[in-house]
Amino acid sequence: MKVDVLSINGDTIKFSVKGVDEAFANALRRTMISEVPCMAIDDIFIFDNSSGFPDEELAMRVGFIPFTTDLKKYTLPEKCECKSDLGCSHCRAVITLDVSADTSPRTVYSRDLVSEDPSIKPVSPDIVIAKLAPKQAIKFEAYARLGVGNVHAKWQPVSMCVYKHETGGDKSGGLFIFTVESTGCLKPEEVVSEAVRILVEKLNTFQEKIRRGEASDEIVEFEVSEEVGRGLYSVGAGDFEEEEGEESQE
Repeated sequence: MKVDVLSINGDTIKFSVKGVDEAFANALRRTMISEVPCMAIDDIFIFDNSSGFPDEELAMRVGFIPFTTDLKKYTLPEKCECKSDLGCSHCRAVITLDVSADTSPRTVYSRDLVSEDPSIKPVSPDIVIAKLAPKQAIKFEAYARLGVGNVHAKWQPVSMCVYKHETGGDKSGGLFIFTVESTGCLKPEEVVSEAVRILVEKLNTFQEKIRRGEASDEIVEFEVSEEVGRGLYSVGAGDFEEEEGEESQE
């Protein structure tokens, strides 16, 4: 396998991979989208909200704001030793907002969010959260946590992750050119390297289970119904059998 970084421009990285098949390329793409963790607001406690947004809509807007992420400092909540619903300093960062409009309208931006950890902050200060009319206010406390995209889209670290397959006449392999754009929560090269690390870890775990003969534990057992056993598993098969029986009685 040969990997060449073609360009890194801001939040976008372009690289090529040669000597792998499409299954590997797609596994890498899917891992970058859905399994590389990043920070996002997960819990929010609203103390005051007299804006035009209902609480649930305000929470949704804040939840989709991408935050800078430090994977070395924080751990996934399910892997944290604290085992607390609220979390601890190792698995969550506290984010607060306390703004109001006095005599004139005010726009609330992501820059108004205050984080207890300077390394965890909105990737852009100019994201609009809400607009307040005079005498309106918003006050809340929120917890930002690590999560993954296959749980919720707010934890997807990339806004674009695609590849182009140049076979060169060889459909079994060829050259894959990836274009990956980070949301800003992680550097694009961090997204790629973390996805590779996750893939390697999964393959090592799988290899170890095969070696120990434990891979069969992952197979979910299920009961085969009488209809499926007789091959009647297509839509309407049971109805057809019933109608056929009624016709024979006539």
